[in-house]
Amino acid sequence: MTRETFANALLALLLLAVPIAASYMGEPFYVTLATRIAVLALAAVGLNIALGLGGLVSFGHAAFFGLGGYAAGVLATHAFNAEPLLFGIASTTSMPVIWLVAIVVCGLVALPIGAVSLRTAGVYFIMITLAFAQMIYYFAVSWPAYGGEDGLSIYVRNTFPGLNTAQPLPFFLICYVLLLLGLLLFRFLRDSRFGAALQAARQNATRLAAVGIPPFKIRLVAFAISAMVTGLAGALFADLNRFASPSMLSWHMSGELIVLIVLGGIGRQFGPVAGAMLFVLLEYVLGGITERWQFFLGLILLGVVLFARGGLIGLLAGRARHG
Repeated sequence: MTRETFANALLALLLLAVPIAASYMGEPFYVTLATRIAVLALAAVGLNIALGLGGLVSFGHAAFFGLGGYAAGVLATHAFNAEPLLFGIASTTSMPVIWLVAIVVCGLVALPIGAVSLRTAGVYFIMITLAFAQMIYYFAVSWPAYGGEDGLSIYVRNTFPGLNTAQPLPFFLICYVLLLLGLLLFRFLRDSRFGAALQAARQNATRLAAVGIPPFKIRLVAFAISAMVTGLAGALFADLNRFASPSMLSWHMSGELIVLIVLGGIGRQFGPVAGAMLFVLLEYVLGGITERWQFFLGLILLGVVLFARGGLIGLLAGRARHG
C-alpha cells in the first residue's frame, strides 16, 4: 500500500466516522457539515476529470452545478404543488429520478458548450466557459416562474426508497456513497485507455492526433462526463439546503471548485475530498471569528501553489505514485 492509498483510506474513514459519531451524540449540525463536504467534494471530483486529467481549466462548471440544483428544485416544486411539467408529464420527488434528470440535462447542455469551447485553448477556453456559465446565470435570474434572483425554495426533502431522507444521517450516507462512486469513476477513467488518451491530449495534442486518436472527441466526452458528475452534486446540494439559488450558477462557485482541487491536489483521486474538508473547516472555524476568513484561505492557497504543488494529498504522499 502506497502512502497516498493510505492517506485516501484515512480521509474516507474520517469523513464517514465523524458524522456517525456526531449523530449518536445528538449533534446533527456536524452531520450536515460533513454532508456539505461530501457534496462539494463530489462536484470537485467532476471538475477534476476535466481539469486534473484533461488540463481543461473550466471556469463555467458552476453552470452544471446550478443546473443540477434547479433540476431538483423544479421537479420538487411541481410535485409539491401537484402540477405537471411540460406536455403533461408528472413530476416527482424521487431522488434517483431527479438525479437522472440532472445528469441528462447537464450532459446535453455540456455537449454544445464543449463543442464550442474546445475549439479554443488557454485563456480563451477559460473565458468562453465563463461566458456560457454567465449566460445561464442571467437566464435563471430573469426567470420569475422559478424565483428569479430570489432563488427557488424546496419545501420537501426528496425521497429515496427505504430511507428517511429528512434525517441528517441517512441523507449524509446517500451523499457519501455517491461521492465514493464518483471517486471510483475518476480512478477508472484515469487508469483506462480513455484516461491515457485524455492525459496525452493534455500533454501534446498534436502527437495524439498523429497516432490516429482525435483529441477533440476525447476532450468533449471528458467535458460532458465531468459536467454530469458536477450536475449530480448540484442536485444533492439543492436538496441539502432545500433551496436552489442563482449563486450556484455564478462564477464564484466555479472558482470555489477550482480552489478545492488545487488545495487537495490537481489530478489526485482524493484531492477534492481533502480540499473540501479544509475549505469547509476553514469556513466554519474562521468564519465564526471573522467575516474575512477568505484572507487566510488565500494565504493557504498561496502556500500550496508555491510550496506544495501536489496539494494536501501530495504532502501526505510525498513523491509516491498517484493512488
